[in-house]
Amino acid sequence: MDSVEFDIDAPLVPGITKVAGQETAISPTAKPKTPITKDAIRTSLRASTIDGAFAAVYTITTTGILLSNFLVELHASPVAIGMLTSIPMLVNLIQPVGAYLSERITSRFRYSLWTNGPARLVWLILVLGIVAFSWGLVNSHQLVILTLGILLVSNVFNGLGGASWLSWMAQIVPRRLRGRYFGLRNSVASLTNLICVALAGIAISKWYSGAIQGYGVVVFVGILAAIISLGCQYFQVDINPQQQNTLPDQISENKALSIEAVDSDLPNTENTETNSDLALSGDSSTGKSILKDFNFLMFLLYFGLWMFAVNLGAPFFNYYLLDTLDIDVSWVTIYGSLRAGATLVMLILWGKLADKIGNRPILLIVGLVLALTPLLWLLVGNSPLDIWVWLPLLHILLGVTWAAIDLCNNNIQLGIAPARHQAIYFAIAAAVAGVSGALGTTIGGFVAEFSIYGGLLGLFAISVIFRLAAFIPLLFVREPKH
Repeated sequence: MDSVEFDIDAPLVPGITKVAGQETAISPTAKPKTPITKDAIRTSLRASTIDGAFAAVYTITTTGILLSNFLVELHASPVAIGMLTSIPMLVNLIQPVGAYLSERITSRFRYSLWTNGPARLVWLILVLGIVAFSWGLVNSHQLVILTLGILLVSNVFNGLGGASWLSWMAQIVPRRLRGRYFGLRNSVASLTNLICVALAGIAISKWYSGAIQGYGVVVFVGILAAIISLGCQYFQVDINPQQQNTLPDQISENKALSIEAVDSDLPNTENTETNSDLALSGDSSTGKSILKDFNFLMFLLYFGLWMFAVNLGAPFFNYYLLDTLDIDVSWVTIYGSLRAGATLVMLILWGKLADKIGNRPILLIVGLVLALTPLLWLLVGNSPLDIWVWLPLLHILLGVTWAAIDLCNNNIQLGIAPARHQAIYFAIAAAVAGVSGALGTTIGGFVAEFSIYGGLLGLFAISVIFRLAAFIPLLFVREPKH
């Protein structure tokens, strides 16, 4: 990543330690004095990019098509398949608790180790469970329950750490570079996905002792990658949340309280009541402030409705391919690689465009296309033409559109949340999205069970209506200018 350079012209917000673990965190009552060098920022961005690549390997092995295929091999029900998506989203309810805890420590890096470490290592239990299944010590139903239990525990720890990580990145990445940087980081993760998901799918499909045992080997490799991923975070600039929360809630058109802000542009840190039209005024209580922030509430309404609509049908697309159409997992993983390739190509372009015109216009235009894509699933089957042409084209379209939606949803959230108690805002957004998404997946799972609603195809059609409705609140969201 040394060939990638970002133009970081201005000094950084002081009051942040140099590199995780290399310097004692600054007292929250001390007046910030020491800025961070540009080289430290560049090192942090590169480390975070490498972190994203290894984290992608871990995510590939413990979520998505590979995990869905594992449960299909164990003859799990559609409700169990739906729980694969609903559990991670539902446990986002714990994110406000995680944000509260993270605000009371003095190091984002250490908090990440305390939360993400257990979240990733718990998957070792599944490897042992697969070994026990191979020896006949547990049956397929018990292994399904064990898998869902591990998924729950892992995502509880992820929920405790998610808002803290996002707040950490919001302070490290300069506002004017967010589109380009997250486009780059996500494209590296997509390249990893492109290569690894196909290799993993083929390895599982061709494993000499069966697909279930092959998945156990793939999960073990993913855990090793997860450990390396956490090690990369050591080289990122550490943040003291208590120091961050002494900064004013000032978000203006040309400046943001991220690391590109200059000292002279910051008000006295002892005066924390400064507000802007996008920040919240007159109330020191974070909870009450959020309730007064119409802009943030509109974003929450949009985000919640969108997550409900998407998860009404999206978790069952792979199930439809694997079970209803009976397409081999190696083909489905190849489709996933095509989707990752399309994402890889488009992410940097979407990032540059978002920096230029803003995130909301992209969300509205691309979101309309993505809202209608479930209708395309009604037209595909398992004929050679579908397998070789239409399904690859459909997954490429999904890669192009989701690249924009994921990137811009993340960036607009970073832009509208004030600097003080930022993790709380992110946690509330994640909790709302999690509950909405889990509700969508749960309802979708039950609808898919009953042919009276048209089964899976009827579910896909219904989800289109909700996707279109979700964009109405987004029309009222104001995005800060760069």
